[in-house]
Parts: sequence; C-alpha cells; structure tokens
Amino acid sequence: MTRDDSTGANALGFEPENLDGHTMDELSDYLDAGRQPADPSIDASPGCRIALDALERLRRLGPALLDQDTAGEPQPDDNWVRSILDGIARDARAGRRIPFPVAEPDDDLGITEGAVRGLIRAAGDGVPGVLIGRCRLDGEVTTPGAPVRIEVEASVPYGLPISRLAERLRDEIGERLRTHTELNVTGIDIVVHDVRDLPSSGGSVR
Repeated sequence: MTRDDSTGANALGFEPENLDGHTMDELSDYLDAGRQPADPSIDASPGCRIALDALERLRRLGPALLDQDTAGEPQPDDNWVRSILDGIARDARAGRRIPFPVAEPDDDLGITEGAVRGLIRAAGDGVPGVLIGRCRLDGEVTTPGAPVRIEVEASVPYGLPISRLAERLRDEIGERLRTHTELNVTGIDIVVHDVRDLPSSGGSVR
C-alpha cells in the first residue's frame, strides 16, 4: 500500500485511541490482504470495523471519480468528500452509550452511539449512488424510550429524483435501526447537501 492511497485513508482523521491502538495504515494493509490472516484485535474492535467499512466504501467510490477525471468532466466539490470523511471519523468514536431495556436490574446491555451512526451510514449501501456524510442523533439516547430524531446529510448523483432517493434512504435507515436498536425514533431528516455529476455508467437506481 502506498501512503498517498487514493482511498483517503490518511485523511480520515482517526486517532489510535479510537482504533484500539491500531493505525489507518495498518487497517488499509489489512484490507489489502483480504483481512487474512485474521487479526482478532482488529476484528473485535468496533472502531476498527467501522473504519474498515469506511475504507471499503471509499474504494468503491474511487473508480467512479477516476472515470470522471479521464472523461474530462468537472471534478466534484471537495466539500462533500470532506463531509463524508469527517462523518466516518466521528463514527469510530464511541460517543454516548445507548442502553437496551433489560428484564433484570443487574443486566447491562447497550450499544454505542458510534455503532448506531455506523448502522446509519451502512444504510447508504442500500441506495445506489447515495453517500452519507454527517449523521446526528438528536435526543436523550441514554434514557430508554426517550424520543430521538435522526439527522442525516447525504450526497446524491445528478439526474436521479432526489425525493425518491431520500425516501428510500429514510426507509433503509429506519429498517436498520428497528432491527438492531431499541431507539424510539420519532423522525428521520434527510438533508441533501450536494449533487454529484458522476458518469452515467455507474448503474441505475433499483
């Protein structure tokens, strides 16, 4: 792996404490090797798993940007890329701990805010062409049953109906949160902050 890797690994802003002592260079090398041999210290780390998923998404994005460059088309504004990188770096931080309702007082089950943001970001994979930037959980997530509103910024490709993409993304996020969390989600706000003029060869919306 070269240290100017076009995936943006060195620009993500992760700190070692967010990655259980690992670095982005180590994670990028691990990804290059197909995650083999397995490293339990990486595979068991929530921050590392989020970062690896982020690297994979950025690498999938890379060929589309390269196609655009070779076609002589205008390059997209760096702001939306920065937003995605900033959001991914934030995801690797644990943040607040969100408890699950338990039957016994001594039980202590929960999920971190960073892991929930990772679920939200992964929902973007279910909507072709959509990239999620910042995401925010607005509410007292540490109180079981408290109302929580989800705020998400997204980038979408030019030429596709924004309202339909936003609705599909909202559905994907809602489904994942219902499946994997006990959050009382009262609303999911999607803000499209950038429209990318990417090549049409990238595929169509399902």
